[in-house]
Amino acid sequence: MQQRKLGTQGLKVSAIGLGCMGLSDFYFSSQASEQQGLDLIHHALDLGVTFLDTSDVYGPHTNERLVGKVLKGRRDKVVLATKFGIVRQPEGNHRGVNGRPEYVRSALEGSLSRLGLDYVDLYYQHRVDPTVPIEDTVGAMAELVKQGKVRYLGLSEAAPSTIRRAHKVHPISALQSEYSLWSRDPEDQILPILRELGIGFVPYSPLGRGFLAGRFRKPEDLAADDWRRESPRFKGGNFAKNLAVVDRLKAIADEKGCTSSQLALAWVLAQGPDLAPIPGTTSTARLEENLKAAEISLSPRELERIEEVSPQGVATGERYHPQMATLIDRG
Repeated sequence: MQQRKLGTQGLKVSAIGLGCMGLSDFYFSSQASEQQGLDLIHHALDLGVTFLDTSDVYGPHTNERLVGKVLKGRRDKVVLATKFGIVRQPEGNHRGVNGRPEYVRSALEGSLSRLGLDYVDLYYQHRVDPTVPIEDTVGAMAELVKQGKVRYLGLSEAAPSTIRRAHKVHPISALQSEYSLWSRDPEDQILPILRELGIGFVPYSPLGRGFLAGRFRKPEDLAADDWRRESPRFKGGNFAKNLAVVDRLKAIADEKGCTSSQLALAWVLAQGPDLAPIPGTTSTARLEENLKAAEISLSPRELERIEEVSPQGVATGERYHPQMATLIDRG
């Protein structure tokens, strides 16, 4: 698979990575067994994926253990990204965000233990702690780089001013934020500052949490305990309005001879060589489908048609329910 550079510090990853969250948490309608998760990640690596994304909060902790089992014997083939900062109780309840320097250090030690590693390639602050200066948090992360426990630093859902301040303390190689055909907010301020500073961009949920794939036709298609049911975009009238956009995108995909998922991913990849999306799935068939998007080129006219159907701001409803929305850094 094509490789892409993230940042200017030497980090290279496969053009499409694998977001591992859904193998352990949140999307209960498609929850995978441990063996299914192991098989799927191994298959992704066999197909050329080199970029795996996890976090200590997924599970919590179980997703890192799952990924760690895959890495045994395959470490040199993988760019491993994990994250810290969102704190959950063992039963999964959210407790807040922690960016204190001492927590940064202890969180990494926990991740390394669960992963069975002595270093991680890319270490993100999962959410910015508004009570701790970003300089203090990134300063602690920079010490981990000096110690050889982390190779590259990243932020997630950070505001432009936060990114700039963090980058002055230590080079940031990648920013991870939601970005897709129905979540295009980063285009206004985030992407310009990333390109100014030479920081790569890792879009998560590039398929709109699965909505852009077109497989959900009504809210009831999601299991009762699926986290997405709490998302405003998956509710009631919002669902119907968003589905109409998906159907128009599918018409373009049908003409192109690809699936809706492949069209959505190809569009993300076409936004620049400094983007490496990380779609997730529990299905081997969907994995193979997603990865083939890297082989699809969109013509200028096709990009224009997609823009006409799905311009910035097309999605109806906020992308997060109120509790999670409070964790987004506003600068």
